[in-house]
Amino acid sequence: MAYRCDMPARKRPTSKDAITARRALLDGLARDADIFEVLGELEPLHPRNDTFPGEVFLDLAADALEWCGASRGEPLPLEGLRERFLPEAAFRGRQNAKLRYAVLAAAGVQGGTGPDLLDEVASWQTDDFWQYAAYAAIAYIRAAASRAGVTVREACQDLGERSDHPAP
Repeated sequence: MAYRCDMPARKRPTSKDAITARRALLDGLARDADIFEVLGELEPLHPRNDTFPGEVFLDLAADALEWCGASRGEPLPLEGLRERFLPEAAFRGRQNAKLRYAVLAAAGVQGGTGPDLLDEVASWQTDDFWQYAAYAAIAYIRAAASRAGVTVREACQDLGERSDHPAP
């Protein structure tokens, strides 16, 4: 779609929006809210045809991996991650590939690489990357809590005390 000069400029999310998205996801998980309810609360933060707040959720997932000590020497197993830590969500066909991309992208962020989101997400032909990044963050936070032997609430509190990643 071509940009039209008479269209209003789209507001780019701010660092405050990034902090809000991060805290909203952590708060929802900490209070054991239904994840679909949490996604519904986050949806107004997502500008149409934008990857935000997906980047924020990839950073949060990476923080969860770091927090629980996942490393090359002591990796967090991905086998069964969705079944164990996202049992309420069902994924079919292409949805599985989208979740896998978000899970691996978050691991890449934790390892110090920056995924090429725009190239990947453009091929999806949908505007839902941010949701899959949220699912990845939820799964990793739950897995990190399990690995650390603490409740999800405690993991969320610890992650919330870490420095927020303000750059969207």
